[in-house]
Amino acid sequence: MKNEEIVVEELNTLLRGTYMGVHSLEHYIQKVDDAELKKKFQSMQQEVKQNAQKVAERIQNLEGVPADNEGVSGRMHTFMHNKMVPDNTREMIEEALKGTDNYGVHYAEEVVKGDLDPKSKRMVEEVIDTNRKHAEELRQLLH
Repeated sequence: MKNEEIVVEELNTLLRGTYMGVHSLEHYIQKVDDAELKKKFQSMQQEVKQNAQKVAERIQNLEGVPADNEGVSGRMHTFMHNKMVPDNTREMIEEALKGTDNYGVHYAEEVVKGDLDPKSKRMVEEVIDTNRKHAEELRQLLH
């Protein structure tokens, strides 16, 4: 497998995870009653969608085909997540924080450790920075 194919594969893994984040935020937006928190989740979702677009464009620029959804395991996760979204606002924020930390930051950091070219690596680091910002915003909401 050529290096570009490996990069495309890793970026597609990140892209599928990003789609999971978009869908998770959608579940919170649909369920939350607090108008300010809804706006916060909507703002975060827009930034996550922008990141997905950047990753997809990078994959195309590497002559790859970007994933267009979260994949089979991601769809199962999304389905289960939708059924288990807490009604309690604090628990919802805690769950969003856990997902952002575990998937948005730590998992993406694993992708950066891979065989990425410098341009792809910078872009993934921008995605991680957005996720770190979201995690911090969620932490602030808990305090």
